[in-house]
Amino acid sequence: MAGTATVVGAGIGGLATAIGLRRAGWSVTVLERRTELERYGAAFGIHPTAQSALDRLGVGDALREHAVPYRDAHIRTPDGTSIARLPLERIERKAGRPELLISRPYLLDALLAGLDAFGDVPIKLGERVADVDALTAGADLVIGADGIRSAVRTARLGDRSGPREVGTVAWIGIADFESPVHGETWGSGRFFGMTPVEPGRTNWYATVPEATTAEELRGFFADWHDPIPRILGATDPATWIRYDMRHLYPALPTFVSVDARPASSGAGPASPAAPVALVGDAAHAMTPNLGQGACTAILDADALTRAIVAAPPGPAGIAGALRAYDRERRRGAQRTAFASRTLHRFMSTERTRLRDGAVRLLPG
Repeated sequence: MAGTATVVGAGIGGLATAIGLRRAGWSVTVLERRTELERYGAAFGIHPTAQSALDRLGVGDALREHAVPYRDAHIRTPDGTSIARLPLERIERKAGRPELLISRPYLLDALLAGLDAFGDVPIKLGERVADVDALTAGADLVIGADGIRSAVRTARLGDRSGPREVGTVAWIGIADFESPVHGETWGSGRFFGMTPVEPGRTNWYATVPEATTAEELRGFFADWHDPIPRILGATDPATWIRYDMRHLYPALPTFVSVDARPASSGAGPASPAAPVALVGDAAHAMTPNLGQGACTAILDADALTRAIVAAPPGPAGIAGALRAYDRERRRGAQRTAFASRTLHRFMSTERTRLRDGAVRLLPG
């Protein structure tokens, strides 16, 4: 079955979905409200399941070309004492391949190259979608990959679900030297993480109750173990990214809309509106504590593509494929989002003795 799809949003989920649909023989157009793609250098963790999904999308080799394995990471206290190991070895033993880390620009490049290989998938930048119904009237399927403030989601599912702040500020950056240790350090109401990202560089992230300047952030971690103060001191604050941590709340009752409602066009008879599927942050934006945001978006794209490929031709087939996608992805993605939000509260608590004692009981 092949048709015409419009993908709203050119982030990880949108590009991966566009690749999947084009590989399935669909005609695809990508719309992006920004005038250029975001290329900041945060690192994404790519779980083996998401790596397999990228293999099915044909971009796994491009991912591995620039990714680095993530191994031997610990949870530490601010004085540097290790209280647990992250379960990276267990993940690798079970999956037969390690967790990978890749900087966002490299992952975007891999997806863009995968899309460019077809030579006929336009990415229209600076396209802010104002009338979703009119947009859906010209396609067989519309993908809402437009983030936590999704216009597609609001138009089809209403505004009951939306961004909800969790009360802490996150900072991320990349230092131009390799840290001798990796993992996370948990303090009282704040934490700091360090991961590899590429040779000679270290990806870092920090969460604090609030900090509005680089000096304030450095002050929060000035007496923490090496190399945390060195990492903050050696990274140009102009390259740091600050954002208020948010998630989508409440959880959506569905990731799809298959009602063929009439599009709200102007004069003349209304055309039937295309069904809609949400992927990535538009469907289940989560806090970054589990490092699963990119993975869940990639898994969404893979599951939606497989459902479309397996469906019989025609509108009924598309509707059935979207329902199958919703059954496969919604509960699992929402469980991941809930677990990430719960982990955030656990990590950032001020009751550190109880928390650290529980962490020490984790298997090594």
